[in-house]
Formats: sequence, structure tokens, C-alpha cells
Amino acid sequence: MLDPTRFYYYLFGLITLAGGIQGFMTKNSLPSLIAGSICGILLLVAGYLLQMGKVVPGLVVGLIITLALAGQFLPKFFKGGGWWPAGVEGWLGLIGVLLTIAAFVKK
Repeated sequence: MLDPTRFYYYLFGLITLAGGIQGFMTKNSLPSLIAGSICGILLLVAGYLLQMGKVVPGLVVGLIITLALAGQFLPKFFKGGGWWPAGVEGWLGLIGVLLTIAAFVKK
């Protein structure tokens, strides 16, 4: 269960990083750039920690970030925020939370 979680962190990290850059480029949103960069890099770090065998720290970092992204974006999506970025980031965050919990259980 660790390999799919590691891959997911890498993919979600790149999507989040790209979303932050896009938010800055299209809406001149510095908060999007900062938050997207921090969350994206931390997800990449979580994937790297799993790859290096540091399972618990990697899963903890991944859980914190995916939970934060799901908590931030899912409510916006349900209030009519549209699919990008609210829907994509929110649902990917929720999937990340579930994957992380499954990886903790099967660790």
C-alpha cells in the first residue's frame, strides 16, 4: 500500500504546485502561489520520505497536507466553487486522506 501512496503524493504534489503557479499567473494571487508551493513541496517530501523508508514521518506529513487541502477545498466545491481548483484539489485531498489511512493500517 506504500507504493501507490508514494506515487499519489508525488502526483498530487505536482498538481498542487502547478495549481498554485496557475493561480498566481492568472489571478495574480500571491497566496495561491505560496500555499500551492508549500503544500505541493510538502507532498513531494512526503513521497520522498516513503521512498527512503521513513514510513511514519512520510505518512504523517502526507496526512496533514491532504487533510488540510480536503478541508480547505471541499467546502468551497460544495458551495459552488467549480471543479478547478476547488473540486479537483478537494476530492484529491480526500482520496489522499483515505489512501494514507489505508497505508497506516497496512504498514
